Amino acid sequence: MDRQPQNNNQQVISIKGLRKTFGDNEVLKGVDLELCKGENVVVLGRSGAGKSVLIKIISGLLPPDSGSVKILGHELTGIDKKELAELRMKLGFLFQQSALYDSLTVRGNLEFPLNRLVKNLTPRQVNDAVESALDAVGLPETADKYPAELSGGQRKRIAIARMLILKPEVILYDEPTGGLDPITSVEINDLIKKVKKDYNTSSILITHDLACAKQTGDRILMLIDGRFVRQGKFDEIFKTDDKVVRAFYDYNFIDQQ
Repeated sequence: MDRQPQNNNQQVISIKGLRKTFGDNEVLKGVDLELCKGENVVVLGRSGAGKSVLIKIISGLLPPDSGSVKILGHELTGIDKKELAELRMKLGFLFQQSALYDSLTVRGNLEFPLNRLVKNLTPRQVNDAVESALDAVGLPETADKYPAELSGGQRKRIAIARMLILKPEVILYDEPTGGLDPITSVEINDLIKKVKKDYNTSSILITHDLACAKQTGDRILMLIDGRFVRQGKFDEIFKTDDKVVRAFYDYNFIDQQ
């Protein structure tokens, strides 16, 4: 693989030799990844490349077959349920489909994680947290609306607000622009950068959207057939004669026009 990150900041995620197999299908084949504090790292690859499996392992939803996954100094292998629950409080996860509760208002969706995970908050504190999160995503007027009343882009913003309400240190974005039109995608990409700046977060974004990768990524890792084959800035990734890498670029920026 190409050069390693030239970032001397504190590592918040360190993955070494990660492997995962389902039956005869080896999805991850010895993956190494580092995420430094204050950094947005994009994992770029086609559907089926192993991106979703990787992010599920990082979030503790899937166990690896082998390798090391360390998050905020905690090794996931052998971690007990209590320690994992405490660690997840510091992780934000943006699901591809937003995963809002249709039966709850926007306010109810944002209050849900607070009431479930944070103890001894007063109603005033809960209300202030909801208003602050909605302000952060530019939708303060939606508090009493239901998800069905919102556009796809608004639902994505509310999902980000629900994630931010717990003030995570690390955020995992699963296809954050999936299913959105190009203009809304640009707005979500801008919001992702704003979140990093305003909340001082460190993030891993998995996507097959090159525009998202170029706009949000401080560093990009290209995942092909279960391995990272290239790493660097966006322009560095595609400055290559590798036909597989070039084909991915051409599909995004030529075939889709």
